[in-house]
Order: sequence, then C-alpha cells, then structure tokens
Amino acid sequence: MPCDLLAKIYVAGHRGLVGSGIVRALNRAGYQNIVTRTSAELDLTDQAKTHAFLEAEKPDFVILAAALVGGIQANRTRPADFIGVNLAIQQNVIWGAHQAEIQNLMFLGSSCIYPRDAAQPMPEETLLTGPLEPTNTPYAIAKIAGLTLCESLYRQYGRNYFTVMPPNIYGPGDNFDPQGSHVMAAMIRRFHEALPNTPVTCWGTGTPRREFLHVDDMGEAVVFLLNQDQLPEDRMVNVGTGTSITIKTVAETVQKVIGHEGEISWDDSMPDGYPEKTNDVSRIFAMGWRPKIALEDGIAEAYEFFKQNYC
Repeated sequence: MPCDLLAKIYVAGHRGLVGSGIVRALNRAGYQNIVTRTSAELDLTDQAKTHAFLEAEKPDFVILAAALVGGIQANRTRPADFIGVNLAIQQNVIWGAHQAEIQNLMFLGSSCIYPRDAAQPMPEETLLTGPLEPTNTPYAIAKIAGLTLCESLYRQYGRNYFTVMPPNIYGPGDNFDPQGSHVMAAMIRRFHEALPNTPVTCWGTGTPRREFLHVDDMGEAVVFLLNQDQLPEDRMVNVGTGTSITIKTVAETVQKVIGHEGEISWDDSMPDGYPEKTNDVSRIFAMGWRPKIALEDGIAEAYEFFKQNYC
C-alpha cells in the first residue's frame, strides 16, 4: 500500500549518510510524522531498549538505515565489529518490529552482498550464487542475514518487509575520516589536502569498476519504493544507475572538480576489492524510477559539504 503522508515513519540511522538523505527526501515529499533517535538516545545494539521503543512508538513504517559501515581498510581491520554490530542492530530492529506488530519495514542492504565474480551488471537473483569478496565478507554476511530475515517474515507472517540494495553512495553527509571512509570521500579529502599540485597516491591499481549513486537520488528511490503497490516476491530491489566507471576515472574526476593539478600514482600493494560491482536496476527502472544527479555535479556538492564541515 502507498505510504500516506500522515503515516508515522521511524528512520533508524537518520544521522548517517543514507539516513540523512532519506529524511531530506521524506521532508521534500511532505511527510509530517518522521520519528528519529540519536544513538545516544537509543542504542540499537541493546535489544531490550530497542524492542521497548518500537512497542511504545508503533510506527506505521520502519526504515532501517542504521549500520556500521566503512571502506576496504575499515573492513579489513575491524571484521568482527562489521558482522557483530550489524547483526545486533538488524536482529533488534527487524525482529523487534515484527514482535511489535509493525507491518511495514524497509531494510537498507548493500551491493556488497553479491558474489565477487558475479556477471555484470548484477541482478537480484545473483545472491548466494558464488563466493563473496574477502575484504568485506563479514559485512556482507550480516546484510544477507538481515534481508533473509525480512523475506522470511514476509513468507511466514505476511509482513511487508523488504530490502533495498544500493551501490556506492556519496554526497553531503558522508564520512571523510581517512581510516574509515569509502572511496569517494577518501579521494575528495586526499586531493583537497594535496592542493594545489602535491602528488597523490591512490590505493590499488585503479582498474576496478564501481557504480556511484548520489545520496539524494537514493533518498528519492526510498520514497518511491514506499509508495509501490506491489514488490517482487523475493522482497529485494536493486537501486542505482546501472552503469559503472573505473576507480582511475573516479580519481581523475574528483581531481578535476577540486582543481588539483599534481600527478596521480597507484599503490598496487593495496587491495582492489571487487573487480567490478554494478547493480542490474531493471526492476526499479521498470517501476518508473530513475536517478537524476550527474556524477560531476554530485562530487561538487560533496566537496562543498566537506569544505564546510571538515576544513
């Protein structure tokens, strides 16, 4: 059923990159009853407190965007955290919503759930057809567990729970920490700090291909999916542009936007991760949604956010 503008919507993780984009999109669409809690106000790894909150609030719709996330380096150095924390959050929120008899829930997954060597672009049916990428296996397994729980609750109890798989998200609200950021944010910071022409070294070979989606396009996709009458039987929908570019091209585009004029070199002792990761977005395109923000425009917006909040 379409989500009424007066519906009470709880956005878990509203301060994160994706969660903040979702809240902005909900506000633009005219939703008037958005419930949020900071991590200080509600620790989602605490089962009793999370269940009590859901039972008391009884939102009409839960959007689970809260997660521990990071790039390759963070996943390599903190694998236990990436599976343990995310499993705890997902179990507490998804199962807690079910126990509170909340009928509608959207879980934010990740394109990292798909096999490392999957044929490109990756349709939803690719799930569990091959080995995962070693650099983020713990995180991917946590996300797979969450989407399986959503699908199982749909099949057994008829809950309208489903999972959305975004690609690499970037834009205002990103994390630019050198030790924990994703590739786009890391490059924005690195090229900025190298202005005007100090040489920059990027990780890997530069040859892997990645798909990038601006956070506000992601927010609009979430609002669009909230209002669909019918969702796929397997309760999974990829979101993205359906196209990818090499990491080398990403670096050159960030360099151009920022105005850096130095040399770029590549440290191939660092891991590349997936050779390619591009979502097949046939399902959501067939429903009628399309992204709108061009990559260079999106990078420029992310760079402005970085300058205003980190410099």
